[in-house]
Amino acid sequence: MSVFSAMNISATGMTAQRTRLDIISQNIANVNTTRDADGNIYRRKSVIFEEKNFVSFDEALINATGNIGKGVKVAQIIEDTTTEGRMVYEPSNPDANEEGYVTYPNVNTVTEMTDMIDASRSYEANVTAFNASKAMELKALEVGKN
Repeated sequence: MSVFSAMNISATGMTAQRTRLDIISQNIANVNTTRDADGNIYRRKSVIFEEKNFVSFDEALINATGNIGKGVKVAQIIEDTTTEGRMVYEPSNPDANEEGYVTYPNVNTVTEMTDMIDASRSYEANVTAFNASKAMELKALEVGKN
């Protein structure tokens, strides 16, 4: 088992949560976007996480003993195609349909802000775990000093 395993696991969590924050920021930035470069309506995006898989022999052996976790990775970024966009009556908007309604993205700012708080707290928890691991490693190095 590596001395830095706990730090590596925390680092994977921080990387995954940073990606999640990036996607949430993208959703918020596009809350009033009526079309993308292709002329389609922007769709809310979400991040799917999964357990990180290792392929080296050392890591497979360690994982077989059940002593250590593997970390997390971003499995995919998906678009929400099931939720309809918001219809707003704006007949003067160039993107309005025949009845004068403009379709805005299916992004809810309150939901995005809640997800952002959750992602930032998860990131902070990973930072705390990383710092605790680092402190334990430093204390272990001090054991042989005297």
